[in-house]
Amino acid sequence: EVQLQASGGGSVQAGGSLRLSCAASGFRIDNYAIGWFRQTPGKEREGVSYIRGGDGRTYYEDSVKGRATIFGNDADNTVYLQMNNLKPEDTGVYYCAAADSQTFGSHPSYYDYWGQGTQVTVSS
Repeated sequence: EVQLQASGGGSVQAGGSLRLSCAASGFRIDNYAIGWFRQTPGKEREGVSYIRGGDGRTYYEDSVKGRATIFGNDADNTVYLQMNNLKPEDTGVYYCAAADSQTFGSHPSYYDYWGQGTQVTVSS
């Protein structure tokens, strides 16, 4: 059974850092595309960053470019999202998702499996 477990959220002040984790089970992350998304009340879920299996190519949305790093660790079958210089607008529930594909997409509908969210709150 494919499962994703997101963790690592918390409350930080602006300028702080967090590392989010997405632990995968039931599949190998190097065979799937993994994406991180976030959502705030009243808004649609938006993409943050993605990584594809195989060559580990990554992509970042403009909102986090230069402040976020996505990477996978095959040893623990986990994908991480390191976020630095956090801003209040980064506040939201962060979700990780997996697509049974060797490429990644930026729309939530591209992904087949979702983990539960982890809350990130950034105060000014």
